[in-house]
Amino acid sequence: MAQRATTIRDNRTDGNGTELEAAFADIRTRMEVRQEFPEAALAEARAAAENPQLPERDETSLPFITIDPPGSMDLDQAMHIERDGQGYRIRYAIADVPAFVQPGGALDTEVRLRGQTIYCPDTRVPLHPTEISEGAASLLPETARPAYVWDMRLTAEGVRDSAELYRAMVRSVRRYTYEEVQGLIDGGEAEETLQLLKEVGEHRIRRESERGGASLPMPEQEVHLEEDGHYTLQFRPLLPVEDWNAQISLLTGIVAAEIMLEGKVGILRTMPPAQQRDVDRFRRQVRALGVTWPKGMAYGDFLRTLDREDPRHLAVIHDATALFRGAGYEAFDGEIPEYTEQAAIAASYTHVTAPLRRLIDRFVLVVCESLTQGSQIPDWVREALPTLPDIMNESGRLAKGVERACTDATEAAVLAHRVGEQFDAVVVDDAGKKGWQVQLTDPAVNALAEGKADLGSEVRVELVEADIASQQVRFRIV
Repeated sequence: MAQRATTIRDNRTDGNGTELEAAFADIRTRMEVRQEFPEAALAEARAAAENPQLPERDETSLPFITIDPPGSMDLDQAMHIERDGQGYRIRYAIADVPAFVQPGGALDTEVRLRGQTIYCPDTRVPLHPTEISEGAASLLPETARPAYVWDMRLTAEGVRDSAELYRAMVRSVRRYTYEEVQGLIDGGEAEETLQLLKEVGEHRIRRESERGGASLPMPEQEVHLEEDGHYTLQFRPLLPVEDWNAQISLLTGIVAAEIMLEGKVGILRTMPPAQQRDVDRFRRQVRALGVTWPKGMAYGDFLRTLDREDPRHLAVIHDATALFRGAGYEAFDGEIPEYTEQAAIAASYTHVTAPLRRLIDRFVLVVCESLTQGSQIPDWVREALPTLPDIMNESGRLAKGVERACTDATEAAVLAHRVGEQFDAVVVDDAGKKGWQVQLTDPAVNALAEGKADLGSEVRVELVEADIASQQVRFRIV
């Protein structure tokens, strides 16, 4: 499932720093985000970038491609898809981070303290030094790189037939953006890998619906700073190719989980089913935004019906995160855990496709490569497995906390010049002593409101406070 992104678009001509950017910097400092790398870790990264542990297998003749947002440098994945009889063969290359990180070294110690890349609207704090994440390990075009290559064969209906994982040298021949790929596919000019990405992606979406799964491709939230100093909030429409691309990653995570469960060793990403209370609240938010959710339709199928050109529908997708709570990690070695499913995906699943940005993926890659190649899992991996859930859960809490604070600051900035104005809203949840959680229709903001109301009622609210520095937005029900 893709992570929501928020970006700042400064439409002014003076280019000076803003109060909102100062708030983001303060959030990172206050929440103790590890921003600078120790010199010992940087030294190891530079040395590894110069002399990585390269694989012997060479697949640089295979024309891999990458698809990422414009300007991305930390490229975790590259793919090649071809027909295989009536089915498909997918080679999915993942950045070989283990080739650059010495177990037990200063860099390994530092990235375990970080756990994952922290994303903010104005910048990101990387898991690995840029010498690795944007340089030697990144699957940049026209450069030979070490990678873990998933070789997966699917039936004509997009169901896994076989899969293995091995290390090899690979070369990406083209770096695409999502917009470029969508334009080429829509115009009938796409190369075979891109054409087949659409076919496989659509097959996998159908298989997901049959399982009762619900992936959540998050719209990008764009905050525009205008010449008059005011902020406006928009959602960037999602492209179908973003779904198709996400399905390849989801497929790989499902296959990796199956391999580890068969081998009885590894670590899973688990999630309990959505609670009815959250589903009911989400229904109220959907209604508040004027969107129809047919009775009897599962929320996963409902999310797939939404129009990604409609700002109200994009806001609904944005708010659906309430249904994706309680996710955790389950490590095991010799005995299968009691609960193994990621309920939103409706299958067993693990993280394995973003090792430049997430710690766990490095270890899962080594486990799966060892299991599919019949080799012994290294001791440093087995010893680390029991520690990974706590590391990832803690780093996840930090990442979500930073994201929430940045979102609050952003919404305060969007509303700051409108204190005293009244808005239409719907009461979507009881926040106890804090009041009520309300969903505004325009702008599509979810916030707290004081006063008397009934759950699910339509109300008018007055904006009482919108403070960027404290990330406080308060309404009063009128």
